[in-house]
Amino acid sequence: MTRREVLKHIADAVTHLYDRREAENIARMVAADLEKMDFSRLIARSDEQSAITDERLTEVTEQLAAGRPVQYVLGHCEFCGFDFEVGEGVLIPRPETEELVAAICDTAEEGGRILDLCTGSGCIAISLAKRIKNSRVTAIDISDKALCYARRNAARLAAEITFVEGDVLAGAERLVEGEFDTAVSNPPYIPRGDMGSMHRNVVGYEPHEALFVDDARPLMFYEAIADAGRKLLRDGGSLWFEVHELYAERTAAMLAEKGYRDITVRDDINAKPRIVCCRK
Repeated sequence: MTRREVLKHIADAVTHLYDRREAENIARMVAADLEKMDFSRLIARSDEQSAITDERLTEVTEQLAAGRPVQYVLGHCEFCGFDFEVGEGVLIPRPETEELVAAICDTAEEGGRILDLCTGSGCIAISLAKRIKNSRVTAIDISDKALCYARRNAARLAAEITFVEGDVLAGAERLVEGEFDTAVSNPPYIPRGDMGSMHRNVVGYEPHEALFVDDARPLMFYEAIADAGRKLLRDGGSLWFEVHELYAERTAAMLAEKGYRDITVRDDINAKPRIVCCRK
């Protein structure tokens, strides 16, 4: 096949799952990765013979057609300009979370202590460690599988992170010691009742424990982390959350009740309230 034919073959295979534009974007992402060339070069040389073997193309296309996320199929994804290894058992980093990292980088001082709770792949912790000079970063997660990915990503990207396995719902203050300048979390926040309306490639493959919370307690992680923050943050230390757009104001109100100040709700690039920050 030519590269143009490969692109069409992949896009055609996933149009039952995605609209045509997204299917074509996935095809370009996969083909460029397998051909080991950037998008522009791939398109410029699309009439040339593809280097992808028929066996590899069939293997990848069948996985995509079954709904497996493209990031899992390729085994990695980009986040904040860094390449992270991902696979079943770890949440795929989202572009929206890059905005959370950027906001922290704009305000955090060099050399501070940073705590990332529910770290998953380590994308937040590692990106902050790489971008904020002389920062000392600790990252917590309950999943040993996720921490395996996080440790490998830290090693691959030469980021010094202290990883801790533990349940933040049971009290993060029991897992780490000392005072932190910044705490951040992108915890599970999607009510289980929303599961039926979500895409197959998310519900069928990504770890539910990293995504969903009980409908009756959508703020359970935020409440536990806010309680821990009262003990773990220095006076004036900042706490940052990525939140469900429907619960941003409730999260802000909860933080006010717990004594936090300078509470701000920020919109993401899509004008949705997705970041909440405050100070102890």
